Amino acid sequence: MRPVPAPGTFRGWLAAAAAGAVLAGVSLLSLPSPELPRSAPVQVSGRAGFTVATSPPEVAVRRLLEQRAAAVRSGDESAFAATVDPKSPPDFQRRQHELFRNLATIPVTEWAYQLDGATGDRPSVPEADETWAPRVVLRYALTDVDSVPTQRPLGYVFARRGGSWYLAGDEGAHGNAWRGPWDFGLCQVRRTATGMVIGHRRQPVERVARQLDAAVADVTRIWGPGWSQRVGVVLPESREELRSLVGPEFAVDDIAAVAVADRVDVAARRVEGPRVVLNPKAASELSDTALSVVLRHEITHTAARADTVDGAPMWMLEGFADYVGYRGSGVAPKYIAPDLVRQLRETGPPAKLPDDGDFHQGGRRLDLAYQQSWSVVRHLAERLGERRLVDLYRRVAASNSPTTVDKALRETTGLSKDQLVADWRADLPNTFG
Repeated sequence: MRPVPAPGTFRGWLAAAAAGAVLAGVSLLSLPSPELPRSAPVQVSGRAGFTVATSPPEVAVRRLLEQRAAAVRSGDESAFAATVDPKSPPDFQRRQHELFRNLATIPVTEWAYQLDGATGDRPSVPEADETWAPRVVLRYALTDVDSVPTQRPLGYVFARRGGSWYLAGDEGAHGNAWRGPWDFGLCQVRRTATGMVIGHRRQPVERVARQLDAAVADVTRIWGPGWSQRVGVVLPESREELRSLVGPEFAVDDIAAVAVADRVDVAARRVEGPRVVLNPKAASELSDTALSVVLRHEITHTAARADTVDGAPMWMLEGFADYVGYRGSGVAPKYIAPDLVRQLRETGPPAKLPDDGDFHQGGRRLDLAYQQSWSVVRHLAERLGERRLVDLYRRVAASNSPTTVDKALRETTGLSKDQLVADWRADLPNTFG
């Protein structure tokens, strides 16, 4: 994570923190995602309402969800509208029609709703004979972005009127209801050779899309080809949308960009729903160079996510992402790390590597932690070469055990952690000389 800078400040925009940490701008955040059984296909109805007869409510609601998903996939707005409660507030009905039209712009290879069992709350819906708010999950995959589908919880509320069930609300009783970009307005979508950019205004979407393929290539050049090399970038338009996409843990005014994933299984090397989410200011106010650095930083986190466990040392995770982000940017070290330059001048070189706790701070202490991390990884790259640096990253990022991390350092660099710090301290004057 990087705090939003004063006007004209370059470094402050370069955002993202590390896996599993809870602070504004966690770039390797794994959002909780339920594992649900896949329901068998059912026959859907094109008429208004879903008759319950003597069957349990979940039978009718599952049919409703099947029709709703099929309508999205086929572009059948009338079938989609038939799932909506005709007595729900006009604003909700209007938003449902807008949602359908917004979804028409999103290329997907999978779109389905899954019902999780037969339990759920019974919220109040005016004039309804019965209500139900079970757990419903959206399962989807963006075309040429998601190698496996991802799933997010929704806030659906259903109402029975007579013998038929309808969708009566989408803000449910569950506090973790998710909203995608399509819930916030008509989407502008640009597909590139390596991914997709989704936003609401054409100019920033196209600007990011123009840089995406080059950024993916730059990251792959360092990290190697052993990742999907496909990236989904989302440009929210408001604080509300940004918060929905990155989670409530973030101080959304203080981040420039975040790399998130819905679920990560490091053992299986499976990452669901990886996204780079840009603060709306970042896409419009950053220079081309700064935007390129931000994209490379976040895409590095995306590429490395399957190899990075929660609790791995943040100095390596963030320092490596910054190293790749700045590599080839033409930005001089003194501008990349001005707070570190000031520290050298005023108090001398750092006595140790940044602690994970330093990345939970704000202001200059947080900036200094990033700058020190970039500097030590840059030092390692010059000592080891980039190929061995990547090998070291994989070993360090695969463990949250200090003993294992120290062993990886010693076996890869020939130095203990303390010796590495001494070597780095001695070399710092050369970095900014």
